[in-house]
Amino acid sequence: MSGASSWLQKMRKAELLELCDSVDFKEYEGMKKVDIEVALDEYLRKNSSEYSNESRLAPFYKTRGRDNNSPVKREINSAGSDVESKLRSTRRRVTKAAEELLATDDSEVEPATTRTRSALTRTPGRAGPLSNLSFASNVPLPPSPSVVADAIDRRTAILRQKVSDAYEESGIIETVQATREKFSSLVVIQALITAFEMYNLRKEVLPDRYAFTIPEIPLLKTSEYPVKIPDLFLLLTSSFWGPSSLWAFTSLVLPLTAAYFFNLTSKPRSRSHTQNYTYTFDPLTFNIVKALLTFVIYGQDVTFGGLVDLEYVARINSAVYGGWPGIMVGTGIGALVTLYEAVLKK
Repeated sequence: MSGASSWLQKMRKAELLELCDSVDFKEYEGMKKVDIEVALDEYLRKNSSEYSNESRLAPFYKTRGRDNNSPVKREINSAGSDVESKLRSTRRRVTKAAEELLATDDSEVEPATTRTRSALTRTPGRAGPLSNLSFASNVPLPPSPSVVADAIDRRTAILRQKVSDAYEESGIIETVQATREKFSSLVVIQALITAFEMYNLRKEVLPDRYAFTIPEIPLLKTSEYPVKIPDLFLLLTSSFWGPSSLWAFTSLVLPLTAAYFFNLTSKPRSRSHTQNYTYTFDPLTFNIVKALLTFVIYGQDVTFGGLVDLEYVARINSAVYGGWPGIMVGTGIGALVTLYEAVLKK
């Protein structure tokens, strides 16, 4: 431990520097806090005649006088002061020589840390001693680029995990998979083909009629929009039931009846005598019979002894997309999908 006064040891470095400037002690450049305490202690003891009467230094001389009452302490302090004085003078000479060498090599270049430390130590405090804390000791050093990159990676990983969790909790994956399983079926494909035909036929047998108009909304910048709905009164007339019944018999009733009785999807018999079928209605038979009826009735105008009204045939041909060839394309697609499924199951 140094032989400096305990009063000086309790002071911060900034306060020591301020005290050095106030007593005209300038030989503290490049010295550590411990060295400044010892040097300032020696300087004040040597100039006690000049500063002992000052009230701000009264604690120093009081504690110094109490520490020097013991002969053993005086002897130890004296010996320690001599050794430290010699070390300090040697250190100052080495430091000054190094500074002169650096100044000779490059007098205009000075490290930023040296300039900051010199400005902090030489600038007198404008406020109290507590406000003269070292700026460099309070401000953290800027992080390196690797630290910044690691922080960005961590934030990105957290954000990605949150988005992934929200996506999983929303149930979108389960909904998509369930929808895929439902549409990956021969029955659904056949139902979509039939629904497309019904959608186009509805425009013919139940045409839209004007109902009312939605007025324009200046706030939303929308114009007037006429609303049309199907004319449900046609359900009471033969204009609806004639074409609808003919299409239902040729596209659903007769093909389904034939597909039920001519079912080629039977599985090998088990020990029981009951026959097992993959489908209740054979999809291949359904499409073949539907294609045959479409070609004969809508393509060749066969009336089967007056059972079919050619006026209804003409209306259906004009309503269905592509006419009777469009219906034939639908049956071809259904038959092709049926064969494809049968090949995959072999």
